[in-house]
Amino acid sequence: MSISVKDILTDKGVHPSEEHLEKIEAKWAEIRQLKGNLENANLDDADIALRNIPGGDHVA
Repeated sequence: MSISVKDILTDKGVHPSEEHLEKIEAKWAEIRQLKGNLENANLDDADIALRNIPGGDHVA
């Protein structure tokens, strides 16, 4: 059983309008879909980090 976004917000004392609630629920559904895609993804290279080193992008 999952708790609705409206119930979570109400428990926190937040009472959005119906228009805002629809937008929040749509965004929450997007986030859940993206999260589901990540859980099924192959993340072998997930520990790679990029750094920007000023002046480090040329060979002297």
